[in-house]
Amino acid sequence: MRKGVGMIVLLALGLTAAGCSSGSGSGTGNINGTWDATLTNTDGSPAYTFSTTFTQGSGSALSVTNFTFTLPGPCFESYSANQYSETGSFSLSGNSSGSVMGVFGMTITTTFPGGTNNVLTLTGTVNGNSISGTWSATGLSGCSGNGTFKIGPPMAGG
Repeated sequence: MRKGVGMIVLLALGLTAAGCSSGSGSGTGNINGTWDATLTNTDGSPAYTFSTTFTQGSGSALSVTNFTFTLPGPCFESYSANQYSETGSFSLSGNSSGSVMGVFGMTITTTFPGGTNNVLTLTGTVNGNSISGTWSATGLSGCSGNGTFKIGPPMAGG
């Protein structure tokens, strides 16, 4: 009898400890990986497209690497990739059924020596394998606009 009670107590402690572990970690890496983005103007026409790799760091830090414009739009079309920088942020707001959810931000900036730089700002939400929100562009003459964006895993075969 005593042995049975001891076994039940150990089982209960094991279940309690398992219930206390977060299981979700810092997003379990669902934001980590390669993503393709499509930005559209308010009239529905394409504005920018790009591919990049996101890796969540500590806190809300988001590493942006392997960034490539596939449609650079008016703010970045005549500049090489080494003439702009990318930064990002991601704040986890919940994890439901293993799906990452949170707030997303990203900024792409030209790196002209002195003077005005072109800036593309994305603000939105992450829900599983989809990121969506709004974007705006500011900077030199001809570099302005806004609209919506969608970011997701790369299309197969594309």
